[in-house]
Amino acid sequence: MSSGQPIDTDCITLTRFVLEEQRKFPKATGDLTQLLNAILTAIKAISSAVRKAGIHRLYGISGSSNATGDAVKKLDVLANDLFINMLSSSYTCCILVSEENDTVIEVEDKFKGKYIVCFDPLDGSSNIDCLVSIGSIFGIYKKTK
Repeated sequence: MSSGQPIDTDCITLTRFVLEEQRKFPKATGDLTQLLNAILTAIKAISSAVRKAGIHRLYGISGSSNATGDAVKKLDVLANDLFINMLSSSYTCCILVSEENDTVIEVEDKFKGKYIVCFDPLDGSSNIDCLVSIGSIFGIYKKTK
């Protein structure tokens, strides 16, 4: 932190960190960086939706169940759609696997990349009415030929 300033003005954001790390690998294509930024964007949008859930009437059950048999909340549906849309349009993924879907999602050929992403877009959503911690969980795998 700079001397005399109460707030650090030289923050290291996730994007800044990832870009700095990418520079250490001269052969890096930037695909992983682009993928991480797509996930970051989805998570920011989910965070915004969760904060405004009461105003937009996003609390409650959507009326369906997910692949593990849990009742799907309205916020689960929104978070899942955000993850799928951000990832499938990032040109970095070929397969998406979500806890909210019964089957894998194959990305359209025109958007296909080399990564497989598995995710739970809103883990802990069953406790969201109690103001318990929630988050997004994801795993990234590089497709092998």
